[in-house]
Amino acid sequence: MARVKIHKEGYRIILFTTVICLIIPLVVNWIFPVQTIFHYLLYTGLGVIYILVLRFFRVPYRVMQSNPDTILCPADGTIVAIEEVEEPEFFKDKRRQVSIFMSPNNVHVNLYPVSGKIVYTNYWPGSFLVAWHPKSSTENERNTVVIENSHHGQVLVRQIAGAVARRIVCYARTNERINQGYELGFIKFGSRVDLFLPLSAKIDVKLEQKVKGGLTQIGEF
Repeated sequence: MARVKIHKEGYRIILFTTVICLIIPLVVNWIFPVQTIFHYLLYTGLGVIYILVLRFFRVPYRVMQSNPDTILCPADGTIVAIEEVEEPEFFKDKRRQVSIFMSPNNVHVNLYPVSGKIVYTNYWPGSFLVAWHPKSSTENERNTVVIENSHHGQVLVRQIAGAVARRIVCYARTNERINQGYELGFIKFGSRVDLFLPLSAKIDVKLEQKVKGGLTQIGEF
């Protein structure tokens, strides 16, 4: 059986959910002690909510294969964009963009796609458009991290909040040296992660493909 742990970002929310799921039935049973179909529906609904919250913060154990010439997938989800675009924030030139949409059912941990030194981090407040919307990359709340790889240049990773996700957690610090597959951050309740790669990068994924963080190879230099 695959090993799964709960991410530290979920501890407070899970504790709060546990308290609520215990208090509500106690109050309802104190006011309405006779068990009815309403009580059983309430128990079922609270149980489903509790399980969903636990799933939001699950972190499955994965064996990752590091390779300095490949670009590792930074998140679980679905590939929603593969295109050549002008990246306006840091590069200010054309890059190859690969976007991964993270549904609420996906694992929400974000990973570093390559090893190197962090040369830029920046948080931008913004809107909360649905994460698959093309404008979400430039208009939504987001966090940008640029990694300088000594052999292949710079790679930009952008965490983007969506209509449901309202909290981006980023552990990256400027001038820090990081390894491929290590934890970059967490987006609570899913959203989107964009990669901006050199135009010379070979992309190994396709649109609508399901991918897994740390396991799927996005491309190679």
